[in-house]
Amino acid sequence: MNNPTIRNWLGFSTLALMLVSLFMVFDYVPPDAEMGIAQLIFYFHVPLAWVAFASFGLVAIAGIFYLWLGDQLWDDLGYAAAETGMVFCTLMIVTGSIWAKPIWGTWWTWDSRLTMTFILWLMYGGYLMLRASADDTPQVARFGAVIGIVAAMDVPIVIVSVRLWRTIHPAVLVTKQGTHGLEDPRMVWTLLVSLTAFTLLWAWLLMLRFTQLRTRSRMAWLAGRIALATAVASDPK
Repeated sequence: MNNPTIRNWLGFSTLALMLVSLFMVFDYVPPDAEMGIAQLIFYFHVPLAWVAFASFGLVAIAGIFYLWLGDQLWDDLGYAAAETGMVFCTLMIVTGSIWAKPIWGTWWTWDSRLTMTFILWLMYGGYLMLRASADDTPQVARFGAVIGIVAAMDVPIVIVSVRLWRTIHPAVLVTKQGTHGLEDPRMVWTLLVSLTAFTLLWAWLLMLRFTQLRTRSRMAWLAGRIALATAVASDPK
């Protein structure tokens, strides 16, 4: 992840695909027959949800490996994934509210999926508050790993919530009848391009943040070695 060439190519690819995605959303794909133009935010909302859930899943995986191996690399990866995941999760909630206003007549309702998503956001917000306010010690990192693993268990609950409880939130991708709610092939293609574009954006941001955290960890390790060497050299014994 520290290869600048890969980061640059990923950044350019992300920009190009984002431009294609925007063209498809605002010029290529037809609006939904029932919701009209308001439905176009779907092509941002769903990809944001996907990358947020992928980020939190990565936090859990990195946390498991950190607790198992104790390698700082896994803690840095989990921390970077939690930060990027929170960005996309916040945008997912915001775009969902913007979509809900013209369709449901309200910015927010305590629907089952919305409620479980808000709980997910709060848990990872707590994770980031812990990491930001506490010292960078192995004990804090282990505690954060446990929080990241436990919080990620809410992701599958969010996904299946529309089937578990009564809800007004639509199951757009896969309905209870086993079909999808995208009646035009252009909608499917636009969604696929948007999903790819946002996935590349997430990977690029994750790579940038992970590189920063790895640099910080190496500098902290080097500072500790210098301090130890200085202490040994100044010891009169």
